Amino acid sequence: MEAYIVDWLNLLVRWMHMITGIAWIGASFYFIWLDDHLLPPRDAADDAKGVGGEVWSVHGGGFYHAQKYRVAPPAIPSPLHWFKWEAYTTWMSGMFLLVLMYWYGAEVYLIDPTVAELTAWQAIAIGAAYIVGGWFVYDLLCKSPLASDTRVFSAILLVLCGVLAYSLCALFGGRGAYIHFGAVLGTIMVANVFFVIIPGQKRMVAAAEQGVAPDPADGIRAKQRSVHNTYFTLPVLFVMTSNHYGMAFGHEYNWLILIGIALAGALIRVYFVARHKGGASPLPIVIAVLLLLAIAVAIAPRAPAASGSAVSFGEVRDVIHARCTGCHSAAPTHPAFPVAPLGVVLDTDAEIKAAAPRIYQQTVVTRVMPIGNLTAMTDAERQVIGKWYSGLQEQ
Repeated sequence: MEAYIVDWLNLLVRWMHMITGIAWIGASFYFIWLDDHLLPPRDAADDAKGVGGEVWSVHGGGFYHAQKYRVAPPAIPSPLHWFKWEAYTTWMSGMFLLVLMYWYGAEVYLIDPTVAELTAWQAIAIGAAYIVGGWFVYDLLCKSPLASDTRVFSAILLVLCGVLAYSLCALFGGRGAYIHFGAVLGTIMVANVFFVIIPGQKRMVAAAEQGVAPDPADGIRAKQRSVHNTYFTLPVLFVMTSNHYGMAFGHEYNWLILIGIALAGALIRVYFVARHKGGASPLPIVIAVLLLLAIAVAIAPRAPAASGSAVSFGEVRDVIHARCTGCHSAAPTHPAFPVAPLGVVLDTDAEIKAAAPRIYQQTVVTRVMPIGNLTAMTDAERQVIGKWYSGLQEQ
């Protein structure tokens, strides 16, 4: 019953996380688009009121006229709509999922004894330290003189993300390492909203209500953090889906794959932001596509080595039943899995043979199965599966 309840919590909170994430990312992308399409106001009266830019658009059968003030309007209108709860709810639901899946289930999803011998509490403490520490390092970097040079700041941030990916993959199983990388970036994004963007907006509103000119520095800082958030978005979205792709997180160089795909995502976003302004160079998107192709080629499965001595199917069946069917069965015996993951059932000979490519990929190529190596599959047993699959390819 416990596993069933956890499954329902996972389903409902993941659904909420997706819904609120779409709302947050959608609003963020829209306002980046809006800023990049603003034109000087055509009406001199608008310019005199402090309007810095405007844009006309049509959507859903209606015409819209959006205006942005250089600092603030002469009087604060009511109601004034704020965009913050989308970000907060996305982060809270994401952290709930992280705790539910990767901390509560640390022995299954987070810890890999072949990577580092950690207890559950050690792994949880390390993960929490990375999430909190990542924000402080980033925030200090933003407040330093280095942030004044965009190229220097971007290069330093890329190096730090590389260190983050490498160290996480050296401590946790690939699946857990990837999700914590995303949690660090996601926490930075929401902390930007909570600690910088919203407080700055509140000060601007308060100043305008008192008839005092708002400090433009608040707007500049908010804009800086908002732009950073938009470049973090695609890498975080990749991480959210990465636990389905053992070819990436289960690879020997999983940290390098993570950085490569995250960089490609950021470059894709760079291209689209520039495209909003018109006349965008295709170079960022070309580099991103080439980077993704290079990764795909580099990690492509190689043809299995010559089988050598033949392996009987009975030997393979024994390995599968001993190491895999605790989870991958019509009636799983492992308490964490009330049903077979992804519906893969390996009870019968026919089911094992039908799943041969997947079994080989997950146990021999990426070695991500058994998950967390909970059943202690040995290298010799992986070789048995490899020789069997090689024999199938030779037939």
